[in-house]
Amino acid sequence: MKLRSVAIALLVLVAVSFTWGQSSEARVRRIILSTQHLGAHGMGYNTRSLWQLSKRLTPDDIPVLLSLGGRNSGIAVGAQFGLASQCGSAVVPVRDAAVQHKLMSLDAEDTLLLISEFEGCSPEVRSEASAAKAEIHRILEEEHQRTQQEAKQKDDNDSRIQANGLKLLDPEKAKTLTREERLEIYHRSLAAIGLKEDGPMTPDQKKLVDRMYRSMVLGEVKTPPNE
Repeated sequence: MKLRSVAIALLVLVAVSFTWGQSSEARVRRIILSTQHLGAHGMGYNTRSLWQLSKRLTPDDIPVLLSLGGRNSGIAVGAQFGLASQCGSAVVPVRDAAVQHKLMSLDAEDTLLLISEFEGCSPEVRSEASAAKAEIHRILEEEHQRTQQEAKQKDDNDSRIQANGLKLLDPEKAKTLTREERLEIYHRSLAAIGLKEDGPMTPDQKKLVDRMYRSMVLGEVKTPPNE
């Protein structure tokens, strides 16, 4: 009987938590939409919206605002204004969300720009938001450069291994290859046919892989492994 009571209590707790989560997002949505104002380009958000949002939202709403701002929610811009209205409480969460790619960098930078220009935030917070905006730009630029460098290095390695693979067709040139270079050719060839040295293989595939190893790495088999 006691276990049954505990189980019922847990179910009620889960249901309440789920309902609270839904109603919390719905409440934030309603608040955001209620702060739209008619402007030159139709209904949108402005400084007046920031003041209204600052009074109706709290730092506890920041996770919901980040979620709405990080997906195609239909009110992403409104969510950015909601985040900006929370001033200092939103600076670090917005910066972290951008660095973790949970929020698009341009959206995060726009949000931090709003904070830096919102008179409802203290001068210190506005300065902090400007610094965070610059930091996001720097971190993502460094990440972009690193990704490009890694891609170039991969292309260079692929080209080098491919060139070495062609040397195997010439007995004299094949003699110039080191064991490490032969292993690179062998592993690249395995990957090209969708096999792994330690992966599952049929008996025929094992024979093929063994022949490839003896040909490419040991140089024992002089005919191509598919003949």
